[in-house]
Amino acid sequence: MVLVTGAARGIGQAIAAAFAREGARVIVTDIDDTLGQASASQIGATWIRRDVRDEMAWTGALARVLDSHGQLDVLVNNAGIIGLEPAAGGAPHPHDPEHASLEDWHAVHRTNLDGVFLGCKHGIRAMRRQGAGSIVNISSRSGIVGVPAAAAYASSKAAVRNHTKSVALYCAEQRLAIRCNSIHPAAILTPMWEPMLGSGPQRLQRMAALCADTPLRRFGTPDEVAALAVLLASDESAYVTGSEFHVDGGLLAGSAALPEEAPAPTR
Repeated sequence: MVLVTGAARGIGQAIAAAFAREGARVIVTDIDDTLGQASASQIGATWIRRDVRDEMAWTGALARVLDSHGQLDVLVNNAGIIGLEPAAGGAPHPHDPEHASLEDWHAVHRTNLDGVFLGCKHGIRAMRRQGAGSIVNISSRSGIVGVPAAAAYASSKAAVRNHTKSVALYCAEQRLAIRCNSIHPAAILTPMWEPMLGSGPQRLQRMAALCADTPLRRFGTPDEVAALAVLLASDESAYVTGSEFHVDGGLLAGSAALPEEAPAPTR
């Protein structure tokens, strides 16, 4: 049994669909009823509306899972927000280290960090039934490097990275075969990019410009992140825990000196 948070769209939706294709029984959770129910229906999954910031919602959802299915095998903590939603005037709230409000800082951390903490806490308790399982936490490239304009987001994702290691070590100390790893996506083509990409003939140019610093010179896809999540949940990765995996087109490796396009021949 696989439970994926934030699975109404984007990376979470792709992860839920990938597990379903592998024959797993999947539970889709999110706070968006319309998209969440549609996502679950598309892949034949169970839909549970749940706010990852609410501990009672976690206990209720996992009790339902255990009552109905007997065990939880895989938990993917994917739900997250950037927190740069537009304010009343149309511009986003500032999230730099000097101007970010404490309220906005807490809002991002409640979803991105508290949600993962609660997921791991109650996921471990649920997996104790069989003494084994896999927890996959979706962090970000922003959890490895600083992001001046999104300080709260970067901080929360860095904390997810480190908490993953604490969970892995704790489970090993407890002699539980519960593994915990983190995935760090970079520029993945999800709906959040659409306002910047737009449509029409300039779309490809905008995509190229946004990925100019990525060695592979393209966006990643949600399916590429999902494939790694499935691998980390499988027996093929049974000796992997407390590790972090980058899905970033080589961005953290450094810059690639790719050759310029050859000029058109002249006569």
